Amino acid sequence: MSSSVVMEEDEEEIQCGSMLFEQEELQEMSGVNVGGGYVEVMCGCTSHRYGDAVARLRVFPNGDLEITCECTPGCDQDKLTPAAFEKHSGRETARKWKNNVWVIVGGEKVPLSKTVLLKYYNEASKKLNRSNKSQGTKVFHRDEFVGCIECGKERRFRLRSRDECRLHHNAMADPNWKCSDFPYDKITCEAEEERGSRKVYKGCTRSPTCKGCTSCVCFGCELCRFSDCSCQTCVDFTSNVKA
Repeated sequence: MSSSVVMEEDEEEIQCGSMLFEQEELQEMSGVNVGGGYVEVMCGCTSHRYGDAVARLRVFPNGDLEITCECTPGCDQDKLTPAAFEKHSGRETARKWKNNVWVIVGGEKVPLSKTVLLKYYNEASKKLNRSNKSQGTKVFHRDEFVGCIECGKERRFRLRSRDECRLHHNAMADPNWKCSDFPYDKITCEAEEERGSRKVYKGCTRSPTCKGCTSCVCFGCELCRFSDCSCQTCVDFTSNVKA
């Protein structure tokens, strides 16, 4: 590929990034950077115990949100979902990232939910819901469990939203996942495991104690497969959707 072609593609990507939002919508935000097909801004999340964790948020036109953490000079956490960044920052009231993750607008901390930055994320979510309705089906994922590599105890993951599915997906992909990585609560291996009699209830709408059926077991959908994930399962699903 010639250098002129590469330069043209780079220019197109930068133009795409600059078209995501009007200049007026971003002018008072701190750390704005227009890159190849995305817009990047400074963001953060505040923990009452640890203080502010600062990061960089990238917004993509397909609705994806990626955060690169800069909480400490040596932090290597990148391509985090907002929910994962919220947990990484030590925020005590997790699972509310739209309100807990903030950007600086006019010198003030403003929750993502009150900015234009969730525009494409919300559009993607609405598109997914319309797609499911048009097919006459409602995508449902039952609760799943992930085992700790250190103590062997299993922890419950809810899979009712795309964010929750991503947290479970990342946990399953981590061969060294442990109790302290649990995204919803600060726990250790000392925390009690759910009783066996309770674990059989996974939320199936057909039967409370279902062991797996077509109503609650999903083999791949836009809710639980991710275009920015490099695992073979997601790569295969994304390729089939585009085909």
